[in-house]
Amino acid sequence: MFPERYKLIFMSFLAVFVCYIDRVNISVAIIPMQQQFGWSESQVGLILGSFYFGYVFTMMIGGYLADRFGGKVVLAYGVLLWSIFTVVTPLFAYSGFWFLILIRVLMGLGEGITFPSWHALYARWIPFNERTRAIAFTNSGMSFGTVFGYVVTAIIIQYYSWELVFYLFGVLGIIWFFFWQKKIYAYPNNNPLITKNELKLIAEEAPAKEAAQSLPISKLLTNKPFLAIVIATFCHNWTFFTFISYLPKYVNSPVSSGGLGVELESSLFIIMVLIPSIISVLSLLLGGYLADSFIKKGVKIIIVRKLANSLGFFGAALCLFLIVFQENIFNMIILLCITNLFSGIGAGGFGVNHADLGPKYTGSLYGIAGSIGMIAAIISPIITGFLLESLKSWSIIFQLCSLVLVIGGTTYLFFASAEKQFE
Repeated sequence: MFPERYKLIFMSFLAVFVCYIDRVNISVAIIPMQQQFGWSESQVGLILGSFYFGYVFTMMIGGYLADRFGGKVVLAYGVLLWSIFTVVTPLFAYSGFWFLILIRVLMGLGEGITFPSWHALYARWIPFNERTRAIAFTNSGMSFGTVFGYVVTAIIIQYYSWELVFYLFGVLGIIWFFFWQKKIYAYPNNNPLITKNELKLIAEEAPAKEAAQSLPISKLLTNKPFLAIVIATFCHNWTFFTFISYLPKYVNSPVSSGGLGVELESSLFIIMVLIPSIISVLSLLLGGYLADSFIKKGVKIIIVRKLANSLGFFGAALCLFLIVFQENIFNMIILLCITNLFSGIGAGGFGVNHADLGPKYTGSLYGIAGSIGMIAAIISPIITGFLLESLKSWSIIFQLCSLVLVIGGTTYLFFASAEKQFE
């Protein structure tokens, strides 16, 4: 019989997948939309960054609600809301620039609950020795969604229109909502289909077995291991969301500005955005497997966390720094792929450290760290847009991302912990 926790993992993966196809479709659609509506690079940056204004707000609230009332209902209605907002995006775009900004903020409000919700569910459903792999697999929905979003959006635009992208992608989330409501339960002991053996395994090994009460905020704000997660999250998000937002434009930008100069309509465009994303999927799965394997073999958890995180941050920083000195497309794409390889290996680092510090507060810890980290997601696309408009060069973008990763990796290396901090 298929374990019930695996159904939760798969459906959570699909939620992340839908989250990312709805998030990144505009990164490709913005190219014809910019031409049609006559937006400047700064306006494009505002459009891409506005999503995260809403995201920051509900990420923290979503973690709290998921810890208190269960992640099932919180995630369900978040997906439903952002899917509806996706469907009506073209209507708002034609209504004017600020109406598009508004619907992107509302989409962010819906998507902000995604990650803290399923992290809260996993803290109550997933045995400790499976946790890193489960999180890595679920997070691979980001890369699968990015690949699907980039490629399918480009194809739909080429043969139909950018408006159809939002209609079709939004409907997928609404379909997911009905299956989630029917198949998933907030707590293992509420599931009538779970076997006694699986329930016993979860009860013995899942990090959290109860709903959280109140989070010790004063201790949280002075806790160095938690602040190390916060800073690492911010620095990771700066680079990650810069490229989530701007990779298609980087591939499409003229060679004179440091871009790759590949036309949106060409098959080469799809290949250029596809290959790094595929590497990201595979490396995320590999990173999660390796981290769990080392822990099972008796390596100290903190050593695994710091080693994985350091490889992810410092390896990616080096590759991004070297891209500036390359003169041909092949070398640039190879370095982008290696960047994603290192980032995936880092899956066993800061991104799974929350449940080490406070198992029953996992959703809240993830939500608070993620909300602060999402400030980077707001400002990095906006700053990138202004830099591209004023300097007309991609080199400074890569160098800035490299520096930010070094800061995040160094902070985590010195201050991270795997000891429980919050009872």
